Amino acid sequence: MEILDIADVARRSGIPASTLRFYEELGLIASIGRRGLRRIYAPDVLLQLGLIALGRSAGFSLEEIKGMFGPDGQPALSRAQWQAKAEELDAHIRQLVKLRDVIHHVADCPAPRHLECEQFQQLISAAIASRRQDTGPISVTASSSRAGMRKPRNRSK
Repeated sequence: MEILDIADVARRSGIPASTLRFYEELGLIASIGRRGLRRIYAPDVLLQLGLIALGRSAGFSLEEIKGMFGPDGQPALSRAQWQAKAEELDAHIRQLVKLRDVIHHVADCPAPRHLECEQFQQLISAAIASRRQDTGPISVTASSSRAGMRKPRNRSK
């Protein structure tokens, strides 16, 4: 069995040593000991780090990702959890496609002035209604396409 020290894992995975130590602190990965002052890992840590990277890219929290490993550190994936995430991503993609279509319309609007365009006016009215109602994503029918916009999160506290 090839044993990897923290520098080897960082080099092979592209993940900084500080992040590896953080993941270990959270219980996402585990070292198998030390060689001098350096942590050492079993080679399967690279698989674990790959799953962590995939989970983060998909939008899972680190706590959710931690639950994707069994007590032995091996993947214990819930197909239902991944299916729910895929459905969430599909919904987000649909919203982004609608937003892209709105942006294309604004950029390519054939009206001499945007305020002369009925579809543009409908999109603006829908955006204002969304802000006023605080309902999040909205959809309006504009000509033959549907357009949706997401209200930005309020980050002030």
